[in-house]
Amino acid sequence: MDTYLKGFINKYDKWIEQDLISYSSKVIPITESIENVKHIIPSQQATQVLKEAKLITLAKCICRQKYKNCNKPLEVCFVLNKTGEKWIEKGLSKKVEFNEAKTVLTQANQSGLVHLTLYQPDHEVFALCSCCSCCCHDLQLVMTYGKEYILTKSDYIAYDDPQKCIHCGECADRCEFNARTYKNIQMMYDPNSCYGCGLCITTCPETAIVLSKK
Repeated sequence: MDTYLKGFINKYDKWIEQDLISYSSKVIPITESIENVKHIIPSQQATQVLKEAKLITLAKCICRQKYKNCNKPLEVCFVLNKTGEKWIEKGLSKKVEFNEAKTVLTQANQSGLVHLTLYQPDHEVFALCSCCSCCCHDLQLVMTYGKEYILTKSDYIAYDDPQKCIHCGECADRCEFNARTYKNIQMMYDPNSCYGCGLCITTCPETAIVLSKK
């Protein structure tokens, strides 16, 4: 684990030990993946997080700028409210309106990025980031170093319809959590590894996957 990641895990471990946070970030579903789900909890929608923010600012992903392990878009992370004000003062982000923010969310989905809400010790959501497991500090800590306790799953889980699935492998290519694998022309799904991000749903050509409330 490099110094950059060690800095995050040391901070998270201290906050968790002091009961300041329960986890550092939470997966929330791609908005398009839950449009037809009944009884959606509004706080679980990325668009709702932005709609309720007093200030939305847009910043480049600090993790992808550092690691450069992929070519996914950089300017897809939102810093909100008082923290957003501080980032604007430092020249790290710019103010955007809600409609522009929704467009950025759509582009993030098209690029296969996972939405994470990030929390401060006062439990306020201070950022909504669109992340990849090859660069994101939290996803690297979970997927590469086994620090599952810092990231909590969304309140949803994906379910497959075997009658519709054509085993094309599209969903496996999009899954950042290794819940879906494609081998010998067969798509295999482990629901225990699903974080409920919804990326698989928005790429399935046969609508063979749905998100359901856990």
